[in-house]
Amino acid sequence: MSQVFHDIEKKIILSLRTIPKQTPETLEKSTQLSPDQIRRGIEWLKLKDLALVTESKTSIFSLGKNGVESFQKGLPERRLLNLLQNGPRKISDLQKELGSVFGPSMGLARKNNWIEATSEQISINKLPVELPGEKTLKLIGDKKLSKEEIDFNDLSGLLQRPDFIIEDIIKTKEIILSDSAKDIELSDSTGDIDVEAKVPEVFVARTHPLKDTIDEIREIFVTLGFSEILGNMTQSSFWNFDALFTPQDHPARELQDTFYLDKISTKKIGTPEQIRKVSESHKKNWRYQWDINEARKMVLRTHTTSVTIKHLAETKPDEARIFSLGRVFRNEKVSYKHLVEFNQVEGVVVGKDASLRNLMGIQREFYKRIGITKIKFWPTFFPYTEPSLQTMVYNEKLGKWIELFGMGIFRPEVTKPLGITKPVLAWGGGIERIAMLKYDLNDVREFYNNNLGWLRSTTKCQ
Repeated sequence: MSQVFHDIEKKIILSLRTIPKQTPETLEKSTQLSPDQIRRGIEWLKLKDLALVTESKTSIFSLGKNGVESFQKGLPERRLLNLLQNGPRKISDLQKELGSVFGPSMGLARKNNWIEATSEQISINKLPVELPGEKTLKLIGDKKLSKEEIDFNDLSGLLQRPDFIIEDIIKTKEIILSDSAKDIELSDSTGDIDVEAKVPEVFVARTHPLKDTIDEIREIFVTLGFSEILGNMTQSSFWNFDALFTPQDHPARELQDTFYLDKISTKKIGTPEQIRKVSESHKKNWRYQWDINEARKMVLRTHTTSVTIKHLAETKPDEARIFSLGRVFRNEKVSYKHLVEFNQVEGVVVGKDASLRNLMGIQREFYKRIGITKIKFWPTFFPYTEPSLQTMVYNEKLGKWIELFGMGIFRPEVTKPLGITKPVLAWGGGIERIAMLKYDLNDVREFYNNNLGWLRSTTKCQ
């Protein structure tokens, strides 16, 4: 029996017969239909297997705030080397001339062995003709270029530096007719009823795949004997940083890494004894003058560890198995693997005989229950744990090992000032990364794109 078509479908089919491959935007012009009509018409034709839609993504790169400054004045490390061309210079003079870029320029110049430094002065060791990233800065300038137009090896270093490169992902769709649609007859009759037509498809309500992953992780920890604790998304810098032995001049505490609540601070950050001992620990071990006003600043928590350490300081348990799960916030550039707001899970075990071997065993059991079997542990550094390990899991699709959770044993500098006497095993990481592995995604932003096609097609059990 012949099919009955809506006028919108007819116009799209006729337009695609004239111009075989079009985007939704070109179809709007050729059919004089609205964007919403085009969207609906394409979906109808897809359901009837009469239209094929292909999606593609293109990365467009332009200069960010720091990139523009480096394009105009030169990279920080180039400006440092230029100042040294006429001979050694005092560190204090270079700091005055370079200002805020002195630190980053020194770090890169030392790493690449371009300079020699003493306690008072710096001199050139070797002067490179072209620095990594300079070619890309000149090429982009005030333009926007695609990945194919840029040397990606030279670009990759700039992508890791804050506010140097802005990457915009442009998505495009192309629509063509399927073979069965090319010769189909478009009847002008509107009175026929197709009694063989399929009934409307109904999509019942369901939870989001990311929410399913969160619930699964919560259930795993509960079945392993852990109890969940809750805490506020806003925390004082004292519990978010100072209590965790993070110095007040640490880069993670700067505005480019942390969201501070403007003009908001709190006087209630802990007991006088806790404040005194944490202050003494910082002064003794980091050797600087600890400032209580910095500790009073309020932030959107950068990790759930702030909730965990506050709970341990208040309860001082001899034995405990607890976990916290919730939103955390980082002032980072959004990319395929980073968000400014994401979900994190963290767990701790307290006990007199708790050891690193116990911690690795718990991690292996957790990953096994969530469906990850290829695991290894890699030594690393975290400010508040020693020893510290990074969990590496094997991604079959990428064919390589990727980082997942961080873990370690809380340092004495963290536990002793807060009156915690037993060893504390701690670990944590982003839930979205686990969900990406479960749902075979390579872009974390897909969880928040509200793509109904993907949400409806994704099976609940992975």
